[in-house]
Amino acid sequence: MTTAMTRAEPAEARLALAPGSRVGIIAGGGSLPVEVAEGLAKQGHPPFIILAKGEVDREADFAAYEQATLALEDIGSLLPLLKRQGISHLVLAGEIRRRPRLTKIRPTPGLLAIIPSVIIALARGDDGLLKVLTRGLEKRGITVVGAHEIVAELTAGEGTLTATGPKQSDWRDIEAGRAAAKAIGALDIGQAAVAVGGRVIALEGIEGTKGLLERTRELRGHGRLAGKTRGVLVKCAKPGQELRADLPSIGPQTVEAAHAAGLAGIAVEASRSLILEGPTTLARANALGLFIVGLPATEPADGR
Repeated sequence: MTTAMTRAEPAEARLALAPGSRVGIIAGGGSLPVEVAEGLAKQGHPPFIILAKGEVDREADFAAYEQATLALEDIGSLLPLLKRQGISHLVLAGEIRRRPRLTKIRPTPGLLAIIPSVIIALARGDDGLLKVLTRGLEKRGITVVGAHEIVAELTAGEGTLTATGPKQSDWRDIEAGRAAAKAIGALDIGQAAVAVGGRVIALEGIEGTKGLLERTRELRGHGRLAGKTRGVLVKCAKPGQELRADLPSIGPQTVEAAHAAGLAGIAVEASRSLILEGPTTLARANALGLFIVGLPATEPADGR
């Protein structure tokens, strides 16, 4: 079934914020924190923006909101900042390209209490660190919510979302890519894979989806791929992932890069993935003849 909607849930899925609730956003790169801020403002809850120093690429879009800048190594100052601003709810949104350097973190009494957990989490990977952060904040009275709980319309729906759908042969790539994405997700390596001709040819690593697609484009000239066309990018949440941060996402740039890599389409996990700048993303996919499809989720949408 073809639809122009990206939504997977009805409007009631949006988090109900009590009057007077004050929401903070830790903003990284990309359009997600901007869309969350705009969504909150429309709901009558203008957010307080905490700009992750060196990570934000759309600072001008936050000019209308109260804000502060915080270096990753100053994470110990986060809770006092939230308390001073009266923040009751916090959203982690946007890309953080690097990890804090442990040797440069400024210790505070509250942070020292969880340093052992942070060290263990860093060894376990990105998702382990996010779980420690969210649970640590919630123990101290801050409710951590997902971007998809604030702006429900960002969540990918199930089924074909574009004018063009997958061909029968594309489903071999979709299933192969999904199995691979789940496998590397279980190891906390990445969230995406590319399959061509029924076999996986590239996995997402530290370079992210952009780097994965650039590598795929370069691989088109490889002898073992000679003559093979189409192919699919598949993005899925990691098994057991903390869904209140780092949900798999695609946007207009993903569509452009997938097209440049010669792929036929993109598959994401419905209710556990985000489609950023939804109307623009779907319109660009339609213009380029790519499909975008939402796959049935294999785990609960709330991930908790």
